[in-house]
Amino acid sequence: QVQLEESGGGLVQAGGSLRLSCAASGTIISIISMGWYRQAPGKVRELVATMSGGGGTNYANSVKGRFTISRANAKNTVYLQMNSLKPEDTAVYYCNADLYGRTRGVYWGQGTQVTVSS
Repeated sequence: QVQLEESGGGLVQAGGSLRLSCAASGTIISIISMGWYRQAPGKVRELVATMSGGGGTNYANSVKGRFTISRANAKNTVYLQMNSLKPEDTAVYYCNADLYGRTRGVYWGQGTQVTVSS
């Protein structure tokens, strides 16, 4: 069984920075992609940033130039550096992984709250 453990959320003022981490553990053969989604109150969950196993990245237009996704392969860990945070970035951020363990599966973390005050 694969588990995703997130850390790094919190409260920050507008213009500030936070760094989220997500570590995947368990039987992992290869990672197809890992990334971050977010869900604000009353809104649907949306993609923030993802990174493929080959290193390709994909960002939501709303975070381009402010957020950076990176990865530590040896640790099966993905990071999200969030700079120039805005109140509209406030949401629960979920780590996501599409990977091969014993079988292929898509996994989600429990979510970490990010709150940006104005």
